[in-house]
Amino acid sequence: MSTNVNSAYRKLLAKTKDLLVLQSAEGIVHWDMETMMPPRAVQLRSEQLALLSRIQHKMSTDKEIGKLLKAILESPQYEKLNVIEKRNVQLIKKNYDEQTALPEKLVAETAKQQAITVNTWKKAKAARNYALLKPELEKLVGLNRKAAEILMKVKQTATPYDALIDIFEPKMTTATLTTVFDKLQKGLTALLEKIRNAPKQPDTGILRINVPVETQRQIAKTLVEVIGYDIASPNAAGRIDETEHPFTSGYYDDVRITTHYYADNFASSIFSVLHEAGHALYEQGLPQEWKYQPVGSPCSYGIHESQSRFLENIIGRSREFWSNTLPKLQKTAPALSNLELDPFVHAINEVKPSKIRIEADEVTYCIHIIIRFHIESKLFANEIEVNQLPEVWNQKYKELLGVNIENDTEGVMQDTHWASGYYGYFPSYALGNIYSGQMLEGIKNDITDWRNQLAQGNLKSIQHWMTENVHNQGNLHDPTELIKKITGKKLDAEPLLAYLNEKYSTLYGF
Repeated sequence: MSTNVNSAYRKLLAKTKDLLVLQSAEGIVHWDMETMMPPRAVQLRSEQLALLSRIQHKMSTDKEIGKLLKAILESPQYEKLNVIEKRNVQLIKKNYDEQTALPEKLVAETAKQQAITVNTWKKAKAARNYALLKPELEKLVGLNRKAAEILMKVKQTATPYDALIDIFEPKMTTATLTTVFDKLQKGLTALLEKIRNAPKQPDTGILRINVPVETQRQIAKTLVEVIGYDIASPNAAGRIDETEHPFTSGYYDDVRITTHYYADNFASSIFSVLHEAGHALYEQGLPQEWKYQPVGSPCSYGIHESQSRFLENIIGRSREFWSNTLPKLQKTAPALSNLELDPFVHAINEVKPSKIRIEADEVTYCIHIIIRFHIESKLFANEIEVNQLPEVWNQKYKELLGVNIENDTEGVMQDTHWASGYYGYFPSYALGNIYSGQMLEGIKNDITDWRNQLAQGNLKSIQHWMTENVHNQGNLHDPTELIKKITGKKLDAEPLLAYLNEKYSTLYGF
């Protein structure tokens, strides 16, 4: 490229690096808020986050970025940029256009309200009192509705909700999700009926072994060692901490996971650790040469979820994985010494409609997400209001999962997402499952003996496949393009449904 374009591009990347470093620092502040922060600090933390958001917004909307983008895009030398350089310019422009459209006051007010609302959510959830949360949640939804209306025009989406979905899953729409989710829901409902009537039902009583929390911490360390998430070596880039709602936070060389231990439910932390470690391995597997560039970020939240759900479910709930891993855990936790492989594998794959999303089984999980998707789309179409959320939630759970919600803590307040302002996020979870099914199809074609390798404790071939096909692609493609590049097919729930039907027909004997 010409000297002028080259100079402008370098300046643009320098500004982007500063922004990414600030965002990574803000991530640590959020991590601290969920793990270490004392209760009284919430007001100060809300002010800190509001300030960081204002700074981030000022950096994102720096007029110099606009000038550099204009110089690059209008230069006759633009076409000489390579694919990676053009993608970086495209992603920077997208962020610049969106951020300049959002008033700084709205951004700061939203950040402050998020901190207040999530803190109120914790108290309301503990007290089983939705009325305590409702006023703060109404403020936050109102602010996000304003932002969605603005972003809808910038992104040229069909609806305000589409503009929010695009934050987490670029180019995805409510219309596409409705079509794919309807097919998925139909297939899952049919499978659920077969499982309910199946002759072989698991004994889940074997999972109700009391395992001390300290022992579970050791189990978590053993698990992450098996899958290659380093928290112990002098070169470690990860750690495990404890929080109310498990999450992953970090960037490249500092990616942290959290979990929640229950003495009477040791399996809960096992699968939250596997899930969050899947996220962490993706972040740590991004190309080092792309660090501090937009192209070096994850593709989307749905692709992110594909990595966590693949490790948690397709690997972590397989017989092959546990044939090698269960003996290792039994050495760590003598309380598990009487567990037998096949009953254990059947028990951790129990399918039973439940009230709690993060405890949901592999078959019903996506139904939890579909419920949230329908509610969110109506909330941002102004068809329902915040005060109606519990009623609508409870009705949907009765209708689609056949369960009765007894209080709002196990209902509408179970997730942190809405209190944290993550509207449009939930569809990514179901998309992650769908993508993981499509990726499994690719792995089966490329690594025909992958199950045998897994049974021998060898995850290297599978991890190499993920690194080459997903991690190394960074944000070079939009998610729908990436999945087509990987599998040769567009977004499709059929591979996931085929995998689930094959697996559960064997487990349940139908």
